[in-house]
Amino acid sequence: MKIKGAVLREIGKPRPYAQTLPLTIEELELEAPGSGEVLVKIVAAGLCHSDLSVINGDRPRPVPMLLGHEAAGIVESFGPGVEDLKKGDHVVLVFVPSCGLCLPCSQGRPALCEPGAKSNAAGTLLSGARRIRSGGEVVNHHLGVSAFAEFAVVSRRSIVKIDSELPLDEAALFGCAVLTGVGAVINTAQVHAGASVAVVGLGGVGLASILGAAAAGARTVVAVDLSAEKLALAKAMGATDVFLATDQDVVQKIRDVTEGGVEFSFEMAGSIRALDTAYKITRRGGTTVTAGLPPPDQMFSLSPVNLVAEERTLKGSYIGTCIPSRDISRYISLYRKGIMPVDRLLSERIQLEDINAAFDRLHDGLCVRQVIRM
Repeated sequence: MKIKGAVLREIGKPRPYAQTLPLTIEELELEAPGSGEVLVKIVAAGLCHSDLSVINGDRPRPVPMLLGHEAAGIVESFGPGVEDLKKGDHVVLVFVPSCGLCLPCSQGRPALCEPGAKSNAAGTLLSGARRIRSGGEVVNHHLGVSAFAEFAVVSRRSIVKIDSELPLDEAALFGCAVLTGVGAVINTAQVHAGASVAVVGLGGVGLASILGAAAAGARTVVAVDLSAEKLALAKAMGATDVFLATDQDVVQKIRDVTEGGVEFSFEMAGSIRALDTAYKITRRGGTTVTAGLPPPDQMFSLSPVNLVAEERTLKGSYIGTCIPSRDISRYISLYRKGIMPVDRLLSERIQLEDINAAFDRLHDGLCVRQVIRM
């Protein structure tokens, strides 16, 4: 079938993207789903820093590539072997497919699925197939999803069925921002009621972590960012204390307010400087969690003496250490009960044709989550 989608053909074009147009809106050919695959009509797709990191070259992927990994849509059809979905089902797409058979999957850690990671790096679906063409040219899939398009063929193992009553532009946020941010708090760190928490970096994922910390019952929730506007939003979403990251004394001020630092600190900015701040504001015996994914050539150094003598923990978190089939429905339930106002992450709804200018706004920190309505 013929579809319209946003294709990245050259990595590292200079900004502003509204002028250099790294993403081109093209007519593409989408093959029918193969065995274990599903054709989804994309209704809404969020713009995330993980997309931006491919565009600017921080996380290179094979090109040409149809970008987009945070999305929700409606099942149109499916290939052989898919027996638990029907046409018209509403679904959220997940950007790491889980095979269910490898060691991490068998241990209940599908976010670390080894075949899923391999296929994502190669630009294929979990089966190893590529279903997108431009003329005779093969186009790579982005994280098994490729959601910046009218339709997508994805593995059944990249899909979570949801209740059809939830608006799909809100549902899309649960596929990345909420899974990653809330999951880091609930699953990776296992924040307990009454804990003290700090979040450094208030993009969609960081603000979702604020929501997760508040939902978990944290007594203190510290927010740190470069933007006063995002700090104000964090305050409205449950942060008890807010600090500008540009303040030279920010670490000492946070340690003073929290009487020695927080029990759990989260780095969500994709910055070594942010990770350094997050580590320094973690108290003795505390846990620092990083989910921000800075460029792979950047290194973080710390003192082993400090790590040992203070019994500190530094942990990575990928997709919030989630089990998507379990966690997405749980987080949606918390949203519907008013416990986690996820809709406040949604900055604006845009059209596919506005995507390059929208990534300029994301780069400049002028928004939280922009969602394309197809």
